[in-house]
Amino acid sequence: MNRSRRSRRAGSRRRPELSAAARPLVEPHAAGIDVGARQMYVAIPPDHDEEPVRVFATFTQDLEALADWLVERGITTVAMESTGVYWIPLYQILEDHGLRVCLTSARQMRNVPGRRTDWHECQWLQYLHSVGLLRAAFRPQQQVCAVRSLMRHRGRLVESACDQIRLMQKSLTQMNVQLHHVISDLTGVTGMAIVDAILGGEREPARLARLRQPEIRASEETIRKSLEGDWRGEHLFTLKQAREIYRALVAAIEECDREIARMLDEVEPWVQPDEKPRRPGSKKLKTRRAKRTGDFRFDAQREAYRLFGVDVTQIPGVGGIALGLYSELGRDMSRWRSADAFSSWLALCTDNDKTGGKVVWRGTRGVKNRAGHLFRMSANALHRSATPLGQFLRRMKAKLGPEAGITATAHKIARIFYTMVKNQMEYDETIWQQQDTQRARRQEDRLKRQARKLGYQLVPIQAA
Repeated sequence: MNRSRRSRRAGSRRRPELSAAARPLVEPHAAGIDVGARQMYVAIPPDHDEEPVRVFATFTQDLEALADWLVERGITTVAMESTGVYWIPLYQILEDHGLRVCLTSARQMRNVPGRRTDWHECQWLQYLHSVGLLRAAFRPQQQVCAVRSLMRHRGRLVESACDQIRLMQKSLTQMNVQLHHVISDLTGVTGMAIVDAILGGEREPARLARLRQPEIRASEETIRKSLEGDWRGEHLFTLKQAREIYRALVAAIEECDREIARMLDEVEPWVQPDEKPRRPGSKKLKTRRAKRTGDFRFDAQREAYRLFGVDVTQIPGVGGIALGLYSELGRDMSRWRSADAFSSWLALCTDNDKTGGKVVWRGTRGVKNRAGHLFRMSANALHRSATPLGQFLRRMKAKLGPEAGITATAHKIARIFYTMVKNQMEYDETIWQQQDTQRARRQEDRLKRQARKLGYQLVPIQAA
């Protein structure tokens, strides 16, 4: 009994920690920074300074002093967490000082007990980075990051404008004006002309209906009937404010488009569309005479071709998100070693956990990846497409279910995009015909095997 107690006590003793000399250092000149809104806690190796942990404020002057101190102490690389947007100014300053920054996620350290204070957190970050246990997050070049900031800002403007459209529809519904139910787009030429006339004091349905454009499918009589409503002052007031805010947001979107076009012009092109036009027979994206809220005010297809060097808009579903993919990914596909690694980073392929030789979990990782979301959006838009990718989507949705089918299609689109940009290859639909032939052959072989097991033999029907 005493021997077992002694053995249990011996087994419960803490193992001695490795000394600094015994640690397998991969980055001997590494620093760790715990990012905060008001203070930055910085830790460097103890042999680099008598005071290895220091605290700096987040003012620009203090961040410059932080970077100068790291350079003076011989630091070459810095690890820090991606905390909100507080890391962005410090990241840029450290890059300007020639330091290599390892931006990591808190997911890699959240399961470690203890070290709950900022003082200990920065030291733990420095240690993990020095022994090579941290992986840097993907961040494209600064020129791409500038475009990405504007693209994300533009997306928020479009969302706000859509909110104002819904408020205008709500105000019209409360007045029992059914205009937005008889025309397809309230923000079109006809819809905005009628709304402006209503706000200008016009109440006669017949006069309002004469503002109908010839392209509208609904007849003038139908529009006249939809414009008979209860004109209450409070609803007209909300309609007026929503219309004014929407007009201001559209102007902001147009200004944002001009700035995006200017920044894209400064990017070195991989191909000049005037010298090397797109492949004959390439499909052109649909352009509307009257731009809708989310439409670009410049030729997005031409810009995408100029930036990527190949016409990625020929991939079904990618036409409207090509510039979004550039802003999120850039165009240097060598950052990922293969298409498999690219799909894994996008969280578009299944993952699994194994223990004891058994798979205990299988599914896609719950990672919020903006580029992966764009690929899912492109896949979801192919439900009625007659292209091979549309057929693949419908087949996968029938086999795996809607959510998994969309993910599987997004995975395939991402692999096609990666291959086209990295190898500078144009999209070729003939490859799908070869795959369809191979799939039909596999299905035929499977049916023959099943027939042999049941004692039958399949005989093909001779064509008449």
